Amino acid sequence: MDKLLAARLYAVAVRPYLAGALFALHVVEDRSVPTMAVDAYWRCYVSPSFVSRTPLEELAGVWVHEVSHLLRDHHERGAQYAREHGEQGPGQRLRQNVAADFEINDDIYGDGLPKPAGAVLPAMLGLPDGLLMEEYLRRFSMAGRTPRLAWLDCGSGADGHARPWELGPEGAHGLSRQQRDAVRFRVAEAITGRPGDAPEGWRRWADEAFHPPQPWRQLLGAALRAAVGAPGPGEDHSYRRPSRRSAGVPGVVLPSLRRMPPRVCVVIDTSGSVSDAELGGALLEVAAISRAVGGRRDLVSVISCDAAAGVAVPLCRAENLELIGGGGTDLRSGFARALRSRPRPDVIVALTDGQTPWPSEQPSCRTVVGLFPRPARTVNEEDPDYVPGAPPAWARVVPIG
Repeated sequence: MDKLLAARLYAVAVRPYLAGALFALHVVEDRSVPTMAVDAYWRCYVSPSFVSRTPLEELAGVWVHEVSHLLRDHHERGAQYAREHGEQGPGQRLRQNVAADFEINDDIYGDGLPKPAGAVLPAMLGLPDGLLMEEYLRRFSMAGRTPRLAWLDCGSGADGHARPWELGPEGAHGLSRQQRDAVRFRVAEAITGRPGDAPEGWRRWADEAFHPPQPWRQLLGAALRAAVGAPGPGEDHSYRRPSRRSAGVPGVVLPSLRRMPPRVCVVIDTSGSVSDAELGGALLEVAAISRAVGGRRDLVSVISCDAAAGVAVPLCRAENLELIGGGGTDLRSGFARALRSRPRPDVIVALTDGQTPWPSEQPSCRTVVGLFPRPARTVNEEDPDYVPGAPPAWARVVPIG
């Protein structure tokens, strides 16, 4: 135990951003465990013989490896993959364990943390680094490799399959879901607070821990890209390069059509029916929209709109935007204010719960509507039979959440 805990201190010294997770693990000695393994409740099962024969620095690498399975939620992800693909049994368990190890091992070693003997890497199967467990699972099989890797067993924390030695959800010293989430959040905070100290894989994980990727964000991004990439938005004539048609008109210089960076105006519904959490999500989408137009924040403006539209505010930093409202909802004024902006936007993005009148005519630019979820029938104290109208057909609608 002294050697094992000394190895953990060494791991904390070389990977300080993982300290909260490493100290959250509860050690359980068990001679039936092949090496070291973890379960979903943050217990670490350890073979005494493995500890005695492993150098302390390599043992520190195993500590980091095992806690990485838990931080990256391989337990839930492995169980979900098995359900979706009908993969059960020892062979599939081993394949999931190998894929999870590939996701971890490609960037956690080095810089004072030696790679333990036997650690599996994607290059062993001719696979690239930097992929997720699910991507690796789609790219390799265990045909002919099972005997060579049969010793590998990181526990249910790596693949979601329970082991005989594990204490289960009712056992002692397990962490609740809230406690596990708190540990992940503290580690993500430590990584983002010390930029440059963690590998790219860990920084990407920390970003997703704060703002988990959602399918609707991909849909909203795709809708925006389709709008700004369509003919019309962002196009203008320029004499900097003559048109190819000039050759057919001797003596006349024709301008060429030049694609300019698109301008986007975001109309945010700030009525009382939109929650603070949804407004926070709207600000995240404003930041994502600025990245979608090449990081040009000067091309993005934001209008707060409840029953009346506010001023179109140029985007500086999304988190510093002040969203004003809290009354009724009428996005028609927001659309009108956006179209009066100079220069006029190429795309209008409206983020709303949909409980609003819509413009009677299609705006002169592309329109994307991000719709916060609401029940089919919404109660209105003044009109019990009120049902909000659906967004118009000319808008590209993306359900949010």
